[in-house]
This record gives sequence, structure tokens and C-alpha cells, in this order.
Amino acid sequence: MDKSGLFVGGGIGAAVVIGIFLAIFVTVPESIDPQTIVDENHIPNAIGESTDVFSKNLSLVEIFEKSEPGVVRVNVQRGEESEGGGGVGSGFVFDKKGHIITNAHVVNNAKKVIVTFLDGRSYNADMIGVDKFTDIAVIKVNSDLVLLHPLALGDSSNLKVGEQIAAIGNPFGLSGSMTSGIVSQLGRLLPSGAGYSIPDVIQTDAAINPGNSGGPLINMRGGVVGINTAIQSTTGEFTGVGFAIPSQTVAKIVPTLIEKGEYKHPWIGIAGRDIDPDLANVLELTEAVGFLVITVVKDSPAEKAGLIGSDKSIEVDGVKFPVGGDIILSVDGIEVRKIDDILIHLQRAKSVGDEMVLEILRDGRTTNVTITLQERPNGN
Repeated sequence: MDKSGLFVGGGIGAAVVIGIFLAIFVTVPESIDPQTIVDENHIPNAIGESTDVFSKNLSLVEIFEKSEPGVVRVNVQRGEESEGGGGVGSGFVFDKKGHIITNAHVVNNAKKVIVTFLDGRSYNADMIGVDKFTDIAVIKVNSDLVLLHPLALGDSSNLKVGEQIAAIGNPFGLSGSMTSGIVSQLGRLLPSGAGYSIPDVIQTDAAINPGNSGGPLINMRGGVVGINTAIQSTTGEFTGVGFAIPSQTVAKIVPTLIEKGEYKHPWIGIAGRDIDPDLANVLELTEAVGFLVITVVKDSPAEKAGLIGSDKSIEVDGVKFPVGGDIILSVDGIEVRKIDDILIHLQRAKSVGDEMVLEILRDGRTTNVTITLQERPNGN
């Protein structure tokens, strides 16, 4: 069970300097011409919107012009304004019913949320649903329909490292700002303030700063492939490393947030460490792959399935190494090289109540263990 934790606080974009800033924002494409051809890069908005991504790549100018109407400014009041209890973030229109997507940390503990559209008109927003485990929130406005320009979701699973992307948002409160860059890496694990890490995160070098939080990351066909949510920094300013929650996660989480106000994540209930070369030598493994189970949480799915954690350690050259626990080699036939592989599979393919088959190495022999996934505890 991953329990790392870095998170956010107040100020513009709700960012705090703790190595990773959860507070960013970007812009996405607006509604699309109905003549546009839909391709395999498109994930339909789950509530039946007809917005599509474009069939060919656009210029950055075209992406900005088509996306800007669907991006909003999100002002948050958490206390008395005189006490500085507010912040500025971003969001984008999800559907014609007035649902807007932003970050959970942007609207966390908000007493009032105000959404401002491109033409300057503002509306009070209602809180619809929040998922702190993926840093996604859905708010809703009762605005003039002419202001609602839903942005199409692209398919983040088709992203490639080196692919060009764009971000539009309100960095440092500067509305309607656009930056561009490339996808720097995929499948990152991002610590959150909810006690668990967010898996499958997109890394980008597009400039993202406090105030960008909640805005969309857009591919060159005009599809939203992520929600900008964090930057790697020790100063609070962009240093070339930004992160976005992938659209695959958005497509899975948001419809449930709209319907039920919350999303229940599946959970195994283990803690441990990845197999590195030194640990592989101690355990007499031929390859440094897999995840060693050290702790099995009481009453967790893992305990009920009979997983075994490490019960002792061996000291080598003054370093203690845990031994005796199960080593997870694969989940549902997917190879596990490190904990990220397990968490990404849970996020993409599993729900509470599903079964998951773990291939484990125990006492030198491989065997399969079937786990029935339960709801993840709060982790606070």
C-alpha cells in the first residue's frame, strides 16, 4: 500500500513548496465542428456529448483559438478575503449541462467557488463530486448555454514520449495563457495529500505554474489528454517538469463523480519495496524484477487471500534487507517490474469487487493467488 504524501495549500493555484507543487493549470480545445471525423484517439465524454477531436493535427494557434472558450478561471474563497483565504485555479467545460472539471486541491475546503468564462461573465458553482485520490473534482454552473463549450477528451493511452502537447490556463492568475512542449514521460507515480500516490501520470516540459491547476493538457488534434495538476519544484516556479492526470483516468472517474459525488477505488492492502539488484542478490533471484511484500494490512484483501509479508531481515555489509515475504511477479498476466505496474493496472482496469490474479514467488516456487478487491481506506 503506497502511503507517500506531498500536497498543497493556499495561494494562487493552491500551491505549496514541498518538492512537488500540486497547483497548476492549462487550457483545452473548445467544442468541435460536427463535420469533424472521429478517430481512435477520441474518448467520448461519458455523458453523451457529441464533441470530437480533429482528424488531423492542428497548429498551436488553431488549438488555442478552438480551446480557449472551453477553459475557465476558478476562484475559490475559503475564509474571509481579508485573511487571504482564497486561491485561483483553472478548469474546463465537460458538457452542456454545466459540469466543469478541475483539481480536487483547487476547490478543497472551499466556502465559495466562482467560475469565470472567456467573456468575463461569472457564476457561483456547486460542488458535485470530489476524488482526492486522483485530484479530480467536478463542479457545476447554471450558466447561459452559449457559454458552454465542452472540450473533447482525447485518449491518453495513445500518447508517445516526445509528442507535442499544449496547455492553456491561468498561471499566477494571468488568464488565457498558453504554453507548449512535449510529453516527457508516461506512467509516473505522483504523491498526493490523500496518503496514496496517483499512478499513470503524464510528465511534460510544457510550462505549468501555480494557477494552472485544473486546466487541460491538449494533444495536437485538439483532444484533452490530461488535467494539469502539479510541478516538480523547490521554489514554486516551473523548472521543466510538470504533471497531468491522464484523460483515461478522467473518463473513468468523472461520470461516477457526476452520478454519485464520489468514486470508490480498489485496494489490495500491502506495503513493500521494488526488487533492486542488491535485494535480488540477497534473495538469490536471477533478475531484479517484481515487488516484495513486506507488510500485509490487517483485514485487507491481501490478508484474506493469504499473502505473506517479510518476517525477518538479513544484514549484508551493514545494510538490512527484508526477506521471507511473497514477491509479486505479475497481476492478471501483466508483468510487474515495480509497484507502479500494480497501481497502474488497478487504476486502469479494476473496480471495487473485482477479482485480480497475482502470480507470486514464495519459498522458491511460483503460484497464483486470487484477490477480491475492496474499497480503499481514506488514508488520512
